[in-house]
Amino acid sequence: MLDESLLDTPEALSEADRRGLLRGAAEAGARVRTAARHAAEAGVNDLKPDGRPRAVLIAGPGAAATHVADLLGTLAGAGSPVIRLAPTGVAPAAGALRWELPGWTGSVDLLLIATPDGTEPGLSLLTDQAYRRGCTVVAVAPAGTPLTEAVEGAHGLFVPLATAPYEQDGQQLAASAPGVLWALLTPLLAILDRTGLLAAPPDVLEKVSDRLDHIAERCGPAIATYSNPAKTLAAELADALPVIWTEGVSAGPAGRRFAAALAELSGRPAVVAELPEALAAHSTLLAGPLAASADPDDFFRDRVEEAPALHARVVLLRDRPIGGLTAAPAARDLALSHDTPISELEPEEGAELETLAELIAITDFAAVYLALASGA
Repeated sequence: MLDESLLDTPEALSEADRRGLLRGAAEAGARVRTAARHAAEAGVNDLKPDGRPRAVLIAGPGAAATHVADLLGTLAGAGSPVIRLAPTGVAPAAGALRWELPGWTGSVDLLLIATPDGTEPGLSLLTDQAYRRGCTVVAVAPAGTPLTEAVEGAHGLFVPLATAPYEQDGQQLAASAPGVLWALLTPLLAILDRTGLLAAPPDVLEKVSDRLDHIAERCGPAIATYSNPAKTLAAELADALPVIWTEGVSAGPAGRRFAAALAELSGRPAVVAELPEALAAHSTLLAGPLAASADPDDFFRDRVEEAPALHARVVLLRDRPIGGLTAAPAARDLALSHDTPISELEPEEGAELETLAELIAITDFAAVYLALASGA
């Protein structure tokens, strides 16, 4: 059950936030600035690549690397394929994971390693593989870890992970924690900007950090639920199955990250799909027992001792202007035809990276509030 009273009690939220999730969300803008500075100090802004890589390979453990690969692949478009190397192993532990390069990997490819850990032997072995193949390696990981030595031995580029002071004592944050994403993503954005695959120069990264600061002001714990879009969304998703629909290229990875964050941070399932295909993919779901109009057999039975029934709620994330070509009206019609409530988020105007950052920031705050208010 969601304790909605907790949402408007900043002191109680702070006490419940034992994992530092709210602080990580609030400091996302500062994390981008720190990560950009680390990238500059590592020499990223001075790189002069010969040209675009044939392919960009991304390796790392867990949801953090998955989100980074998804975002970079979306932003890079068709310039070069961005491929995530999925690990194999018997457990999601640092010592058990292994990664393998595709057989075609060579000197014209780029390997990006993103990890909030850095102790994975499998990533050090992968770095050695890349060196033998002549593949360029760039890694973002905590400084002083075994991966640091492996990358330096392979004559690669190492960028220290941007951490906050309260994370220094070996604290392992959730892979979907807001701070982890921006600490890993920002240096890799700068790298791909230098290769010409996407546009993320220092001034654009500064605008992204400013947008994240703006969202932190709008969605912070001191802002009441009625004027706080993240708290409002968290309250709307209480006892609901989020059916996340995205429209627009950059909204897709934001929706997939939101679904992953809900599962990892608050223990709540969600389904996600992109419009317009989401309308066909989820129409049966909205018409079934999860529809808001659905109710078990006996209307007159005593429900006092029962847990609330789980019903679907559509969350529509958009990054297109309202006047453009859009499936949003059809999405609203489908949801309302099944008495399914709908929540909508659309960012303020700006460059693609800024609007994407806004969608991620609001949904990150919402996932955190949902986790704290439900006692996860």
